[in-house]
Amino acid sequence: MNLESLLVSRDSDVVHLLQATLEKLSIGVEVSAAARSGGEVLSGSKFDAVIVDCDDLQGGAEVLRNLRKTPSNKTSVSFAILNGKTTTQQAFEMGANFVLQKPLTPSSALRCFNAALGFMERERRRYFRCPVDLPVLLHMGSAGPLKAKATNLSEGGMAIHIESAVPKQPISKLNFALPGTKVAIEAKGEIAWVDKGRAGVRFQEIPDSSRQQLENWILHQLENSLHKPK
Repeated sequence: MNLESLLVSRDSDVVHLLQATLEKLSIGVEVSAAARSGGEVLSGSKFDAVIVDCDDLQGGAEVLRNLRKTPSNKTSVSFAILNGKTTTQQAFEMGANFVLQKPLTPSSALRCFNAALGFMERERRRYFRCPVDLPVLLHMGSAGPLKAKATNLSEGGMAIHIESAVPKQPISKLNFALPGTKVAIEAKGEIAWVDKGRAGVRFQEIPDSSRQQLENWILHQLENSLHKPK
């Protein structure tokens, strides 16, 4: 699975070591040598992991603090690289999920990213939105079911096209079948946004069996998309 990461550091030794480590794990890496440019990249691109040199890059700690405020990367797996100025506890309080201490070694870096790999893959699946064209029934309030068409589907929700007005009520029941299967999914949810005949649905409650089926289907679609010839 081709995961993508952003490394914000100007330390050439760190950059070379982590590039080699991430390559072994088939993780792509984009490097930004300045905190400001790293922040700009984060505002416009999505990464599965963000690695920040907090102590030896001016403004690095601020990049880590602001990471959770960026719409695209607020749930990305984050790594803080420390060199004696920031404590591990402070790094976690700033939003880091993992901490690397200088001087880095190939073995310590590999252990850290191996431990984080499952979280990064989970983040990729959570964020992935698969284009679909499937009918959906929405049950809201006392009115009869509303017919809609889903245009994309993720683990956390779906985008729908609906011709009627969307009531501002919780979705007591939502029904659809996973494309290409006979698996029926039933969930509870809410309308997250509405825009001229389109709306976003956020799933709130899904039975465990249905959630597992949905996650497996999303993973299969994600793997297929990554292996399509460009």
